[in-house]
Amino acid sequence: MLQATRTVPIVFPVAGDPVAAGFVASLAQPGGNATGFMSYEFSLSGKRLELLKQIAPGVTQVAVLRDPTQGGGTSEFAVIQAMAPSLRVEVNPIDTRDAGEIERAVAAFGRSPNGGLIVNAGGAATLHRNLIITLAARHKLPTVYYERFYVAAGGLVSYGPNYVDQYRQAAHYVDRVLKGEKPGDLPVQAPTKYETILNLKTAKALGLTVPPTVLARADEVIE
Repeated sequence: MLQATRTVPIVFPVAGDPVAAGFVASLAQPGGNATGFMSYEFSLSGKRLELLKQIAPGVTQVAVLRDPTQGGGTSEFAVIQAMAPSLRVEVNPIDTRDAGEIERAVAAFGRSPNGGLIVNAGGAATLHRNLIITLAARHKLPTVYYERFYVAAGGLVSYGPNYVDQYRQAAHYVDRVLKGEKPGDLPVQAPTKYETILNLKTAKALGLTVPPTVLARADEVIE
């Protein structure tokens, strides 16, 4: 859309890293004809590693599935990697360019003991979500995802932003633009609502006992 116009206002409801992607000049002052909402606050990516250790405390090795073509995937991995030593976990990235690469990498990782997975946001991770869920179950890997639809389809647990809320807020920005405000003056905002979704059936299949503290703070429990 930005290639087509630099004058028509554009409001994006979800964007991984709008500065790195060149959509806006900065988060506080977008400066052009586009603004909107980020998919993630990257500093919170470490919460997925914490959640994985709480549910599966025996995990000592974690593979992080990321999209190497997106700045957000690199940023999220950097946060997880920085937190890993404090949780006594070794983390390694798995790139999600295509189904074959994902299957080979997860299968190789799954041969090591005490492993777990974290799936970060990305187009390939979304496209191949059923494959990723199947591989996690096949190799008995506790996995934390970034979005609810993974857990609804049989994944263990997810922690991420409430996308419905993102779209509601985007509608408010559209309203403000239609009333005369300029997109370039409206700051890009990070998510304000995050949710934890848990699948107890999958936890049982993995032989995991979910701590009461995790159950208590879950926004939705699928049984």
